[in-house]
Amino acid sequence: MSIELSLKSRSGNKCELCGSTDGLSVYEVPPVEAHADKCILICSVCSSQIHGEQELDQTHWRCLNDSMWSTTPAVQVVSWRMLKRLDSESWAVDLLDMLYLDEEMQAWAESGLIAVNDEPTLDCNGTPLQAGDTVILVKDLNVKGANFTAKRGTAVRGIGLSSNPEHIEGKINGQRIVIISAYTKKS
Repeated sequence: MSIELSLKSRSGNKCELCGSTDGLSVYEVPPVEAHADKCILICSVCSSQIHGEQELDQTHWRCLNDSMWSTTPAVQVVSWRMLKRLDSESWAVDLLDMLYLDEEMQAWAESGLIAVNDEPTLDCNGTPLQAGDTVILVKDLNVKGANFTAKRGTAVRGIGLSSNPEHIEGKINGQRIVIISAYTKKS
C-alpha cells in the first residue's frame, strides 16, 4: 500500500491537523525518511503555513488543541513544532505545557526546529530580538487591512517571532499584525 493510501486510511481522508478535506497531500516530517509512520496527511492551508509560504494564522492553528492529543507520533511532533512557532500566543504556550513527548519524540521535534530558526531576527540597530521582547516602532506604518497607521514611537510588547527572520508579530490597537523587524528597535 502506498504512503498516501495508508495515511488516507489512518486519517479518514482528512487533514490530521485541522480536519479539512481540501487539497490533501503527504507531509514528510523532517528530518527523517519517508515512511507512513514519519508522515502525516495535511490540507493545503496547513501546508502553506508550515512551509512558510503564508504567514501563520493563529486562529487556524487553534486546531492543535485537538490534534496534539493524536496517538500518531508524527502528528504530535508537528503539533509541538507549530505550538513552538506560535509561542507568542498565551493559548499556544498553555497547550505546549500540556503536551508530553517522550525523549525520542522530543528529540525528533526539536531537530526540525533547528532548520526553521537558524537566522536571528534583528531590529534596526542589529540587536537580536526574541519572543516576548518589547520593541518601539521607528517609522509610521500603514497597517494593511485596518483603518489606522501605527505611529512612530509606539511600543509593541510581547512580540512573537515568525519563520521569516525579517518579520515579527505584535499587537497594536488590539490587532495582531506582522511588522518588518527593521522598522523596530528593542527597548
